[in-house]
Amino acid sequence: MDKIYPDAGDAVADVPDGATLAFGGFGINGIPAVLIKALLDAGPGDLEIVSNNPGTIDWGLGLLVEARRVRRMIASYVGENKEFERQYLGGEIEVELTPQGTLAERLRSGGAGIPGFFTPTGAGTVVADGGMPWRYAADGSVAVSSPAKEVRRLALRGREVDCVFETPIDAAFAFVRARKGDRLGNLVFHSSARNFNPAVAMSGRVTIAEVEELVEPGELDPDEVHLPGIYVDRVVPLTEVQREDKRIERLTVRRVEGATP
Repeated sequence: MDKIYPDAGDAVADVPDGATLAFGGFGINGIPAVLIKALLDAGPGDLEIVSNNPGTIDWGLGLLVEARRVRRMIASYVGENKEFERQYLGGEIEVELTPQGTLAERLRSGGAGIPGFFTPTGAGTVVADGGMPWRYAADGSVAVSSPAKEVRRLALRGREVDCVFETPIDAAFAFVRARKGDRLGNLVFHSSARNFNPAVAMSGRVTIAEVEELVEPGELDPDEVHLPGIYVDRVVPLTEVQREDKRIERLTVRRVEGATP
């Protein structure tokens, strides 16, 4: 089955208002930047976003945040986007903070059809006990708090520990970026840009992948495929300009002895 879409705009055209969308990436590494820009142009709003983080002010998911398209976000880290911080503290956006490993497993569970799982991560904290501020009111008070979760005492590696029940993430659409892919949706990611992308792809009912290099079926060695095409519904080949348009989240340099300042 040929899953190629001619451009990102066509691939995201049926994303509706109010949808739950999952995005691959870590920081801005490995994010589906072209698909995010297409969503911005397409105009859906009132979105629930699932991602490790909300991007930066001028790139990635930060573009959707700045355009007021995001109603709610499930994430594990939100510290690099001042506009996101402003909207959260001002009561304009709801945030469900989730431990990073738990977020990855919730995404994977959504794709694997697992109705939930127990983990010791978060036991004895507000993650389990509830009370974490999800949404603030305009006056700075807490308008919506996280609910308490089921906790069970379970055996783990020879000892009894408290474990928190977590639910899977079932996204209507998932968006990922791959270094290489074929027309059947088999994907290969590059080094650390793999990050959350495979788990995110699994969680989507409709998964859309932007690929930097498109190859024909059979050209990928099965042993190098990181995500099989069964999880991918649409493939968007990137142009050279789109492929090379990558950002650095935080540039750090050091002085080299003898170099001209």
